Amino acid sequence: MKTIMIGAIVAMGAAASPALAWEGQKVACYDKVWVETTYTVTKELEYPSKKKWEHHDGQMVKMYYPPIYMENRHVDTPGHYVLRKAPCN
Repeated sequence: MKTIMIGAIVAMGAAASPALAWEGQKVACYDKVWVETTYTVTKELEYPSKKKWEHHDGQMVKMYYPPIYMENRHVDTPGHYVLRKAPCN
Protein backbone atom coordinates (compact mmCIF):
# COMPACT_ATOMS: atom_id res chain seq x y z
CA MET A 1 0.00 0.00 0.00
CA LYS A 2 2.84 2.40 0.90
CA THR A 3 4.71 1.70 -2.31
CA ILE A 4 1.61 2.41 -4.41
CA MET A 5 1.05 5.75 -2.62
CA ILE A 6 4.69 6.75 -2.98
CA GLY A 7 4.66 5.82 -6.66
CA ALA A 8 1.48 7.82 -7.23
CA ILE A 9 2.94 10.90 -5.49
CA VAL A 10 6.18 10.66 -7.52
CA ALA A 11 4.20 10.30 -10.76
CA MET A 12 2.03 13.31 -9.93
CA GLY A 13 5.09 15.38 -9.04
CA ALA A 14 6.82 14.47 -12.31
CA ALA A 15 3.74 15.40 -14.32
CA ALA A 16 3.30 18.73 -12.53
CA SER A 17 6.93 19.90 -12.66
CA PRO A 18 6.86 21.18 -16.28
CA ALA A 19 3.82 23.30 -15.41
CA LEU A 20 5.58 24.74 -12.36
CA ALA A 21 8.70 25.63 -14.37
CA TRP A 22 6.77 27.53 -17.08
CA GLU A 23 7.56 31.23 -17.27
CA GLY A 24 5.16 33.75 -18.77
CA GLN A 25 5.98 36.59 -21.13
CA LYS A 26 6.54 40.15 -19.99
CA VAL A 27 3.56 42.29 -20.94
CA ALA A 28 4.56 45.63 -19.38
CA CYS A 29 7.23 46.94 -17.01
CA TYR A 30 6.89 49.69 -14.44
CA ASP A 31 9.27 51.65 -12.21
CA LYS A 32 8.36 52.76 -8.71
CA VAL A 33 8.76 56.57 -8.60
CA TRP A 34 8.46 58.85 -5.54
CA VAL A 35 6.23 61.92 -5.98
CA GLU A 36 7.08 64.80 -3.65
CA THR A 37 4.62 66.36 -1.24
CA THR A 38 2.74 69.36 -2.66
CA TYR A 39 1.94 72.39 -0.54
CA THR A 40 -0.27 75.45 -0.71
CA VAL A 41 1.45 78.56 0.63
CA THR A 42 -0.57 81.51 1.87
CA LYS A 43 0.82 84.83 3.06
CA GLU A 44 -0.75 86.79 5.92
CA LEU A 45 0.14 90.36 6.75
CA GLU A 46 1.82 90.43 10.16
CA TYR A 47 2.90 94.10 10.30
CA PRO A 48 1.97 96.76 7.72
CA SER A 49 4.59 99.03 6.19
CA LYS A 50 5.43 102.17 8.13
CA LYS A 51 7.45 105.35 7.92
CA LYS A 52 9.06 106.66 11.06
CA TRP A 53 11.21 109.63 12.03
CA GLU A 54 14.40 108.60 13.83
CA HIS A 55 17.38 110.47 15.22
CA HIS A 56 20.73 109.37 13.66
CA ASP A 57 24.07 111.22 14.10
CA GLY A 58 22.47 114.50 15.04
CA GLN A 59 20.01 114.41 12.12
CA MET A 60 16.34 113.58 11.81
CA VAL A 61 15.93 110.80 9.24
CA LYS A 62 12.68 109.52 7.82
CA MET A 63 12.93 105.67 7.74
CA TYR A 64 10.77 103.28 5.74
CA TYR A 65 10.04 99.80 7.06
CA PRO A 66 8.49 97.36 4.56
CA PRO A 67 5.50 95.16 5.46
CA ILE A 68 6.16 91.81 7.12
CA TYR A 69 4.27 88.74 5.95
CA MET A 70 4.05 85.29 7.52
CA GLU A 71 3.90 82.28 5.22
CA ASN A 72 1.68 79.34 6.11
CA ARG A 73 2.25 76.02 4.38
CA HIS A 74 -0.57 73.50 4.08
CA VAL A 75 -0.11 69.99 2.71
CA ASP A 76 -2.21 69.38 -0.43
CA THR A 77 -1.11 65.83 -1.16
CA PRO A 78 1.39 63.87 0.93
CA GLY A 79 4.36 62.20 -0.75
CA HIS A 80 3.60 58.85 -2.36
CA TYR A 81 4.86 56.30 -4.86
CA VAL A 82 3.41 55.90 -8.36
CA LEU A 83 4.10 53.35 -11.07
CA ARG A 84 5.45 54.73 -14.33
CA LYS A 85 5.80 52.69 -17.49
CA ALA A 86 9.41 51.80 -18.28
CA PRO A 87 11.21 49.77 -20.95
CA CYS A 88 11.53 46.09 -20.11
CA ASN A 89 15.04 44.63 -19.74
